[in-house]
Amino acid sequence: MEEIFEIEEDLMLGGLKIVQDKRYYRFTSDSVLLSKFASSKKGDVVGDFCSGSGIVGLHYYGINEQNVNSVTLFELQPELVAISKKSIQINGLQDKFKVVEGHLQNADKSLNSSFSLILCNPPYKKKNSGEQNLSHHIAICRHECEITLEEIVQTAYRLLKPGGRFCICQRIERLTDLLTSMRANKIEPFDIAFVATKTGLPYLVIVEGAKDKKPQLKIRKQIINGD
Repeated sequence: MEEIFEIEEDLMLGGLKIVQDKRYYRFTSDSVLLSKFASSKKGDVVGDFCSGSGIVGLHYYGINEQNVNSVTLFELQPELVAISKKSIQINGLQDKFKVVEGHLQNADKSLNSSFSLILCNPPYKKKNSGEQNLSHHIAICRHECEITLEEIVQTAYRLLKPGGRFCICQRIERLTDLLTSMRANKIEPFDIAFVATKTGLPYLVIVEGAKDKKPQLKIRKQIINGD
C-alpha cells in the first residue's frame, strides 16, 4: 500500500484546515501560542515570516478574521510553499492569502512599509548548534542556516508600516539576543510573556514590539502551555 504523507488537520476555528506533510517540518504548539498572543487591529495587513506550512498566519486569521485585511506568507522551501498554497485553496482564502517564496531578507522593495503586523516563529538555534544530524528540510526550520535572527528583525523593520507591530517567539536562552536586536533596529518591545510547562521553568518567550515607538514595556502573566 502506498504511504500517504499529506494530511489535513482541523484547526478547530470555523472549519479552517491546514495541510501537513509527514516528510517535512510540522508545526508545534509554539505557533499557536504566538498567534494567540499577537494583538489585533481593524484592517490589519499581516505578514507571516518563516511561515512553514502557514500555521501562524492561518491560525491568526482564524481568531481575528474580522480585523484581517490580508495575510502574506513568506517561506523559503518550495515544498512548504506548495503545502501552504494547498491550505489556502481548501479553505477558499485565495482572496485573503498569498505566498512569497524565497529568502526573506531579499523580500522585494515594493513590500517596504506594507504591513501593520508581522508574525514570526523563527529558527531557534544558531547555525551549527544543537542537533547536527537533521534532514536539510528540518534543519532550515530549526537552525539559522539560511537567515539569522538579526536579519529577520531588520527585514521586519523594513516591511512594517510606521508604528507597525512585530510579534515573535524565541527560546529563553536567546531573549537577550532578541531584545538587543529589536531595539537596535528600532522595533521597541512593548509586550512580553514567558511560556512554561505545567511542571517546568519558562522555556519560551513571546515578544511584541512596534516600529519607531517610545519605550512602553509591560510583562504579561506567565502562560502555561498545556492548559
